[in-house]
Amino acid sequence: MALRGVSLEVPEGAIIALLGANGAGKSTTLRTISGLVHPVRGHIEFMGRSIEKLSPDRIVRLGISQVPEGRQIFVELNVVENLKLGAFIRSDSKGVRADIERVFHYFPVLEQRQSQMAGTLSGGEQQMLAIGRALMARPRLLLLDEPSLGLAPLIMQEIFGIVKTLNESEGLTVLVVEQNAGLALGVAEYGYVLEIGRIAVEDSGENLRKNDAVRRSYLGY
Repeated sequence: MALRGVSLEVPEGAIIALLGANGAGKSTTLRTISGLVHPVRGHIEFMGRSIEKLSPDRIVRLGISQVPEGRQIFVELNVVENLKLGAFIRSDSKGVRADIERVFHYFPVLEQRQSQMAGTLSGGEQQMLAIGRALMARPRLLLLDEPSLGLAPLIMQEIFGIVKTLNESEGLTVLVVEQNAGLALGVAEYGYVLEIGRIAVEDSGENLRKNDAVRRSYLGY
């Protein structure tokens, strides 16, 4: 059992961080919200509706998109084709084209690479593409699983800056799983720290960032 009584809340319009060491249950939490794992017990509610028994595609249609750990882009398709696959639930072709331009606005390098095979992009560009693909479904809640994994510090800062801009300019709600606690808490209003499938600590992002005991015991920095 990976999760043991985890209870958390993601207010609309907020950025919430889910932190902890490898094996703490962070990715399992996101996969459970997305419907990729079904809980044996427990309850998941989104916008007033129970979703714990729904299939992943129905959860996407309700407004939850996940950017998986490791990006999982379609390496043999180009940038635009990857983005279009992110809009698989939509039939408004004009709106899809507008949202491709919206993604290019936030990630200009993807516009420059739009005809390039995704597998030939840099790690940072692939992460931007994975986020852009998730945005194509017009989510109300974006789940980010280890977005900084394997990226250079400057690219990490750029990506988290864009996530913060999306939150501020569009009201996008974000739940981010991240091992780089300092980076995540720099943008998150509130944070939860998982330890072996349980929430060990929760507090505002600012308080967690300043709490030396929490940082030493749970966050490793």
